[in-house]
Amino acid sequence: MQGVHFLLSLLVLGLASSFASAYDPSPLQDFCVAVKDSEIKSALFVNGKFCKDPKYVTANDFFFSGLDKPGNTSNRVGSNVTQLNVDKIPGLNTLGISLARIDYAPYGLNPPHTHPRGTEILVVVEGTLEVGFVTSNQQDGSNKLFTKILNKGDVFVFPIGLIHFQFNRGYTNAVAFAGLSSQNAGVITIANAVFDSDPRINPDVLTKAFQVDKNIIDYLQKQFWVDNNN
Repeated sequence: MQGVHFLLSLLVLGLASSFASAYDPSPLQDFCVAVKDSEIKSALFVNGKFCKDPKYVTANDFFFSGLDKPGNTSNRVGSNVTQLNVDKIPGLNTLGISLARIDYAPYGLNPPHTHPRGTEILVVVEGTLEVGFVTSNQQDGSNKLFTKILNKGDVFVFPIGLIHFQFNRGYTNAVAFAGLSSQNAGVITIANAVFDSDPRINPDVLTKAFQVDKNIIDYLQKQFWVDNNN
């Protein structure tokens, strides 16, 4: 019986260790301000950023000004994301958190995307948004959609790694702020990744995956190439 408890204890410890390593590492000091990439002379890569000597840290390392200014939504999707991650605020290094402002033109869309390294919590401060996320593949092969209409003051959570979106349903501009559980959560915009990768995905692969005519895939790939090269 004691052997069983010992094995169960090892199992729990193993699971806890795997969960802990799946997110940003916990700080081992009060702070670890990131050193700019341009200041690194060697070709060494680390998981995160190098730390600045605390003797040279200033209040500006933890500061950003200008998040009150709306982003430019004059683009095909009608939205703009202003990210405040470790590249904008070096003091975020090792703290496991970042922030974003999202501006939406009338009927603007923050298209389906994922954050591979962070959960997102979003609050609407202006306008009305239709938001949602899709689960990973279920046992029956389905993907469930969780969706909600958000008004000013409403909050919604997008779990880490799941495809999600926000759509402005109104005639006026909308604004939201999002917190993310990583200093650099990353973003994969689904349509861009599929139709505008470098090099391009073989059209035969996409034709089979989407079960459409190859001419449609060719059109979409050309459309994204035009959008991103003008």
